[in-house]
Amino acid sequence: MRLAHELAARGRRAVIVNADSAQVYADLAVLSARPTADEMEGVEHRLFGTWDGAVACSAADWAAAARRDIAALHNDGAAPILVGGTGLYLRTLLEGIAPVPAIDPAVRAAVRALPVAKAYQSLAAEDPARAAILAPADAARIARALEVVRSTGRPLAEWQREKTGGIGGAVALHGMVILPPRPALYARCDSRFAAMLAGGATDEVRALLARRLDPDLPVMRAIGVREIAAWLDGAVSRDGALAQGSQATRNYAKRQYTWFGRQSPAGWANSVTDDIKFADVFASLFHD
Repeated sequence: MRLAHELAARGRRAVIVNADSAQVYADLAVLSARPTADEMEGVEHRLFGTWDGAVACSAADWAAAARRDIAALHNDGAAPILVGGTGLYLRTLLEGIAPVPAIDPAVRAAVRALPVAKAYQSLAAEDPARAAILAPADAARIARALEVVRSTGRPLAEWQREKTGGIGGAVALHGMVILPPRPALYARCDSRFAAMLAGGATDEVRALLARRLDPDLPVMRAIGVREIAAWLDGAVSRDGALAQGSQATRNYAKRQYTWFGRQSPAGWANSVTDDIKFADVFASLFHD
């Protein structure tokens, strides 16, 4: 918000574009910490709450929507500010996506029915290069690699070398990764989940459960949904749900911290403080 306001003070319209895979869902205003109208401070926001939870928003879906919005904003002379912690979304937008054909439903069903140990063993035989770089317990990535090679006859790595649609080379990027000190970050995770539980998250989960959505949909796997659902079902106490949700939030923050610390694009600024001098970090953005 500070960056948007500083640009506005210099006569340049800025628009916040969401790049968080939970904040895209209309059903998760509280549990995703989606900004409220007051928190938006009069600045236009896009791709927040855009998807209904019954429809999965893939990285490719989000990237396609983001490309359209970014192009429209550039045509209007505005500066899009992408914010969010979903690295796969940002990477897909910048680098493009592998043109993997639709997976045969029968192949997908067969692969997803395999125990992870058996799936990993099969992948080691059918795509040994991919198996070698995956952890044996990484069920989602193992299943994806195995279904691709079985459905298309080509390893996932071959498809990934043909990525298309990335905008990283066609736009001026001004990137920053904010990595707050871990103790402060984890403390904020705990206080955030407690505030969510007290501020409407329970009603959100209750409404989701009433829709009887597929439990494998991303909206149903968002942090807090399963924990609160277990409490509503009587499987755990409220304190138990609070503890589990807080732990899940800290675990996710730890994964984000590691991912962005190691895999953010070269040349992006890094900050371990919230006291950011935007005019210094993004000098060209302010003077273009």
